[in-house]
Amino acid sequence: MTCDHFVTYFAAMDEVFDALAHPDRRALLDSLFERDGQTLTELQSRFPVTRFAVMKHLKILEAAHLVTSRKIGREKRHYLNPVPIRQVGDRWISRYAAPFVTAMVGLKQQVEGTVMIGPKHVYEIYVRASAEAVWAILTDDEKTPLYQHFNMTSRTDWRVGGAIEFMMGDRTVIAGEILELAPPSRLVLTFHARWSPEVAADAPSRVTWDIRQLPGNACKLVLTHDDFGGDTATSRQVNAGWPETLSRLKTLVETGQPFELEPDYSPAEG
Repeated sequence: MTCDHFVTYFAAMDEVFDALAHPDRRALLDSLFERDGQTLTELQSRFPVTRFAVMKHLKILEAAHLVTSRKIGREKRHYLNPVPIRQVGDRWISRYAAPFVTAMVGLKQQVEGTVMIGPKHVYEIYVRASAEAVWAILTDDEKTPLYQHFNMTSRTDWRVGGAIEFMMGDRTVIAGEILELAPPSRLVLTFHARWSPEVAADAPSRVTWDIRQLPGNACKLVLTHDDFGGDTATSRQVNAGWPETLSRLKTLVETGQPFELEPDYSPAEG
């Protein structure tokens, strides 16, 4: 990593810490974690502060990429983006320690009764490459193991209505169908997890890849995983994989080199 990359990385980390420093902004993130996709009016109604104050806090959170927003009809909805927080955690928590840290946090939440449910996941990341470059790798089955969680391979019929499978060896762990295919900006597919009997019992959910070209050689990538039908085993388990997938995809597109990671466990171990 060059000196310029270090400067950019630490500046981004400073923005995350600054955004998290204010208790009202942490409360806004908690509210979005509990129920993602809220409007400004909905968020403001939950806090004893002015609408302007909530707008200001949301602007800071968006600048730190902790919150992303999307216009749906006349409404602007806000979503929690956990990628920067995961990146901060990854800096000091080794992959070998991560499962134990997760287990300890989960136990603490169960004992204290503070577990929150957010059955809609939205991730946002910026890539220093064109939308076409991201799309080319995203839709190339040969490149899938270079960025996917667990180094999964894929087999896809690239048309609307076509089948898509993600595999570990000869075993299909995720199966789906392409719902939308609009190169180089939008890919929507169903997502039926099959790595364990628990998730296989869930109905298929939905994954949406949105890629927006920005001025210069850069684009904004937003991944939305939703339509779980409630708090399901799938909605609880996919959070661990997407931040890694997006980080590896970004590295691959920007450098042409895969970011090699050894998985901590297999999906069958859940």
